[in-house]
Amino acid sequence: MSFEHAFSEAQRAGVYRAIHERRDVRSQFLPDPIPPAVLARLLEAAHHAPSVGFMQPWDFLVIDSLEVRRQVHDIFIRENEKGARQFSGERQQRYRSLKLEGILDSPLNLCITCDRRRGDGPVLGRTSIVDMDLFSTCLAVQNLWLAARAEGIGVGWVSILDQGELATVLGLPEQVYPLAYLCIGYVSEFLGEPELARKGWRQRLPLAELVHANGWGRGVTDDELRQALGDSCRP
Repeated sequence: MSFEHAFSEAQRAGVYRAIHERRDVRSQFLPDPIPPAVLARLLEAAHHAPSVGFMQPWDFLVIDSLEVRRQVHDIFIRENEKGARQFSGERQQRYRSLKLEGILDSPLNLCITCDRRRGDGPVLGRTSIVDMDLFSTCLAVQNLWLAARAEGIGVGWVSILDQGELATVLGLPEQVYPLAYLCIGYVSEFLGEPELARKGWRQRLPLAELVHANGWGRGVTDDELRQALGDSCRP
């Protein structure tokens, strides 16, 4: 095997650390502003995500206006109540106890959008799976998220929003979809495990149960790989 293109051990450790220590932050935000140079690095990382047909469908709406954030927070309040009513009993009580956004707590909000008409005519690689532009934009979100962790900055994705109302508040063109509404800022701590796992909502599934070989439901056959997958799921 050739390792000539691999990162150094320290560099690899940094990449894997960012992946494993990335958290969906909701309640640990500090008021400290993000320096413009740091924000530029995060946006540059997001902009270097891969995209289908190299269409780069994303735009980045940087939101520091308290008035705009209050309008978005109002949307969250309404949608969160709808969400709570979908559960019952103890599950609903636990849902209501969770803090699921940091819209007003974080010093900065960022909306990453997807322009579904970007590119001239048919887009290479999108002729069969039309949602590849959305998937590409998700990669930009993840790039930003990992870069933010490396910078010591927390990110929280607010998914409990009515996208139509959000688009109206942000004045988005018809073809532009508000894919990810993010809360961003320095934090007092990064939790040792995902908050929903800590609060008992759900736990991480064992990786060994999720890997299939050459078709659904067929376990991996290599003994060393199977052992490694099992070891990776242990504390």
